[in-house]
Amino acid sequence: MQTTTYDTTPEENPRAILVSLVTDEVKRSGIDPVYSLDELVALAETASVQVLTTLTQNKEKKDTKWFIGKGKVQELKVIADELGANTAIFDQELSGAQVRNLEAELDLKIIDRTQLILDIFAQRAKTREGIIQVELAQLSYLLPRLSGQGGNLSRLGGGIGARGPGETKLETDRRHIRGRIDELKRQIGEVEKHRTMQRQRRKKSGTVQVALVGYTNAGKSTLLRELTDADVYVQNQLFATLDPTSRMLELPGGREIVLTDTVGFIQNLPHNLIAAFRATLEEVNEADLVLHVVDASSDMLSDQMKVVDRILEELGAGGKPQIQLYNKKDLCTPEQLELLPEDEQNLRISAYDKQDLDKLLNRLQEELTGGTVSYRIPAARGDLAAQLYKIGEVISQEFDESDILYEVRLHTGEAEKYAHLLEDYKL
Repeated sequence: MQTTTYDTTPEENPRAILVSLVTDEVKRSGIDPVYSLDELVALAETASVQVLTTLTQNKEKKDTKWFIGKGKVQELKVIADELGANTAIFDQELSGAQVRNLEAELDLKIIDRTQLILDIFAQRAKTREGIIQVELAQLSYLLPRLSGQGGNLSRLGGGIGARGPGETKLETDRRHIRGRIDELKRQIGEVEKHRTMQRQRRKKSGTVQVALVGYTNAGKSTLLRELTDADVYVQNQLFATLDPTSRMLELPGGREIVLTDTVGFIQNLPHNLIAAFRATLEEVNEADLVLHVVDASSDMLSDQMKVVDRILEELGAGGKPQIQLYNKKDLCTPEQLELLPEDEQNLRISAYDKQDLDKLLNRLQEELTGGTVSYRIPAARGDLAAQLYKIGEVISQEFDESDILYEVRLHTGEAEKYAHLLEDYKL
C-alpha cells in the first residue's frame, strides 16, 4: 500500500481521502493508475473537496464486499480518524452493496469517480438541455444501486402483498426513477429532433461546421473565445464548461463558418455520461472538420490524445477530417516543443498568440476549400454568375466573346449544394 499526503487547507466540508485500487484488470486496461489518481485529485478540487490524502491499494482483483479488502478498510478507518476525514472518494466505480458496506464500517460518506464527475457536471450544467442530460445520467447511475441506500428504503406499510400498500419503498423508488428516466429520454428525443432540423437547415444553406474536441482543460473554450469573442466561461479547471457553444467565425477570405465547442473528455468517462450527452456530442458527427485541441504542455499528452480518439471512435466520428492543435505551446519547454509535429495536419499554437490564430484561420480556409474549377458562363446569365460566388471564391474572370470565363476555388459545403446547377458550364 502506498500513501501520498497533500498539504491541507483550512478546515471545510467535505474533507476527503482519495482511494485507488490497482488490480490486474486495471493494469491490463492500459490506464495509468498514478495519473488517474492525480486526475481524481483535480476532479475533487474542482468539486470544492478538501483532499487530505490519497491511498493506493494493490490487489489481484477487487473484493466483492469491501472493494479494497476488509484489512485495508480498517487501515482506511484509522487514517480517516487521524485526519478528521468525513468522505472517501474511490477512483473506480463501486456497486450499491459496496457503498453500503463501506459507509456502515467507516462512518464516512462514500463517493466513486462516476458520482464525483456527475456532481461536477450537475454544478456546470446551465442550459435546459445540459440539465436534462445530467439528470438522466445521474438517475441511470442510481437505479441499479438503489439497494445500497440503506434505511431510506424501508417498507411503506403493512400487508404481505407484492403490490399496493405492501410494496417496498425500494420498488416505489425504482418505479418513480424509471418513469422519470423515460420522461427525460423523451425530452432528449425532442432535443435530438431539434438538432436534426438545425443540421438539415445548415446543410441546405451550405453552412460549414467545425467542431472543437479535446481532453478537458486543453483550452477549447479559450480558443473559441479568442477566435470569435464568444462570451464563454474560461477557467483552469476540469469541465470548466459543459454546455456546447456555437459561434460564427469569419475566415480571412470573408467566408463564415460555424465553430462549436464540445464538452471535454476525460479518462474513464462514465458510459452513462457518454450516453446521456450523445445528443450534444452528435454535433461532432455532423462537423465537416474536427479540431482536436491538445494540451501540448501536459506530461500525459499521448494518453490524453488516445482517450479523445477512442471516444470519437465510439461516437462514430473517428474517420472525420481532423487537424491537431497543439495548444499552450507557451507553457512548453524547448524539449517538449521539439517533439511536437508541425505540418498541414498538426499546428503548434497558443490561443493567446494572434499570429498563431491567424495561422489557424488561414489553415482552416485552406482545409475548407476544395480544388480550383473553371467555368464558361454566358454573359447574359447573371443568375449563374451569382451562383459561382456562392460555391467558392472567384479567383479570376476573363471575357471571351459572349461568355465570361471564371476560375473558382470551391468551398466545402456550398460547392456540394450548388455545383450541380453549374455542371454543364464546367470546363
